[in-house]
Amino acid sequence: MKFKNLFFILAVSIVIFSCKNDDNDEVDNFDAAAQSLIDDATLIEYLQTHYLKENEGGLDTITNGESPLINDNRLKIQDIIKDDISYKLYYLQENEGSTISPSSVDSIYCTYTGMLLDSTVFDSQTSFSWGITLDQVIPGWQYGFSNFKGGNVVVYDDESFDFEDYGKGILFIPSGLAYGNSGSSTGIITGNSPLIFEIELKDVYLRDNDLDGVKSKFEDLNGDNDLFNDDTDGDGTPNFLDGDDDGDGILTKDEDANGDGDPTNDDTDNDGVPDYLDTDN
Repeated sequence: MKFKNLFFILAVSIVIFSCKNDDNDEVDNFDAAAQSLIDDATLIEYLQTHYLKENEGGLDTITNGESPLINDNRLKIQDIIKDDISYKLYYLQENEGSTISPSSVDSIYCTYTGMLLDSTVFDSQTSFSWGITLDQVIPGWQYGFSNFKGGNVVVYDDESFDFEDYGKGILFIPSGLAYGNSGSSTGIITGNSPLIFEIELKDVYLRDNDLDGVKSKFEDLNGDNDLFNDDTDGDGTPNFLDGDDDGDGILTKDEDANGDGDPTNDDTDNDGVPDYLDTDN
């Protein structure tokens, strides 16, 4: 793979893309909050009865006193509220990574293996010569990958490349952040199935969705990884899709007073609010 082809060499993943959960629960009277509690109990049981095989990699059932995942100090809990439902996403951070973490709308280069809790592999991608846009995949990825960073690119004399010190770990995702009670459209993943993904985050491409000069990641003003609830001017269009974030009639890209290409560091009236978010500047 040539280095010039690093960015945006795209491919389609059967499960991750075509089976994205559209939050369309088809079963009447489904109690998502109750299912979230069931999923959490199921995941905790899994974490108590399985361990990480450090040398050869992968997960396995405890049979001989191995240390369970639940006792691994690298295991973290991410509390998430989506559609007014509380979820717990567990992630084991084998390596955080060294560059930058993605937002929920950025593009990533990764390898992964997706499994059911019974170890059935439903999808796997071992090549990193492609990109995934996180707002096109399951919510568990949008939230889970935010806990990791990409790696540093190493370029060889023949223009091939690799990565070092990249994010690596495992995501344990409740069904409500995966394919819900409907399951995947292919039928591979049944309804109410928590999922496991072993991931390696090789690289991150920060997007500027509205081309206003501010990367979308930095338009998440409240830092909750939900870019849709940041709307400075209250016009119904979130900042990351709004070319005039403060609604003052001046495009954000034109509020770069010092001309350095970054509107976030311009504060003409020195009130602590950058011009592109300040109607009184």
